Amino acid sequence: MSSSSDAATHRRGLAITGLGGLALSFDIPLIRSAGGDVWSLLAVRSLSTFLIALGAWFVINRVLGRKISLMPGKSGLIVGLFYGINSCTFLLAVFNTSTANVVFILAFTSMFAALQSWIFLKERPSNATLTTMLVMVFGVGLIVQHGLESGHFFGDAMAASSAFLLASAITISRASRRDMALVPLVTAIFPAAVAMLMLPAGGLTIAAPGYILFNGLVMIPLAFFCLATGPRYLSAPEVGMFYLLETILAPIWVWLVFSETPTTQTLIGGTILILALVGHSLWQMRSRSLRTAIPCPE
Repeated sequence: MSSSSDAATHRRGLAITGLGGLALSFDIPLIRSAGGDVWSLLAVRSLSTFLIALGAWFVINRVLGRKISLMPGKSGLIVGLFYGINSCTFLLAVFNTSTANVVFILAFTSMFAALQSWIFLKERPSNATLTTMLVMVFGVGLIVQHGLESGHFFGDAMAASSAFLLASAITISRASRRDMALVPLVTAIFPAAVAMLMLPAGGLTIAAPGYILFNGLVMIPLAFFCLATGPRYLSAPEVGMFYLLETILAPIWVWLVFSETPTTQTLIGGTILILALVGHSLWQMRSRSLRTAIPCPE
């Protein structure tokens, strides 16, 4: 692949994955706006996403004539299970620790993805990526320390589990090179089934169902479709870093809507993460531009 083609592919991956990260940043605010118990929200959110997956598959295959698999082999099933379990751990984190803690701990996704890619795919992260991850670990440490002192250990642990599960799904997707765009959507049926079994005696309890329906029918499918497509164009650590858009934006949306002001320590840690991410992105763009400018030998 030529340098110019590689740069174009990388830009396409950045655009797709960036859109996914932006859509994902509205997940927690919409969950909070809906109001209700964790299992009711998870059931509606997951069932809505599953229905959209079936509809998208029908349109892509029958209307557009492009063949795409709902579950591409064993790797697709494993990736789907990781995404499904992540839905459960994520909602448990949202209900058991602060929004800022959840999204900032999810910053570990890129670190876990880089380590897994290094170990299993032999894709050694660049020195810039390794340095960025070390800075991110320091920033997350500041945030988690406050959560631990506040008695939010279970919620923080669920958020960390989500980060690990997402990184595992990204790494396996990268290794398989298969089109996993619909996998996280169709396997939403797994957390939906778990949630239906755990519903309270009175059934679904949701104060404003419109918010969670919009989340499950529009924002989550868009987010995970884009983020699951990302590994076809970007390395696993780079895709993981786009989950940081939720880290950066979700606390702002919650702050604006619910007046849930993050602690000073959380803001400092978040600022460190933002600066690390921006610095890494600028460095990667500069490096690729320089490689593109160097003519290939005949």
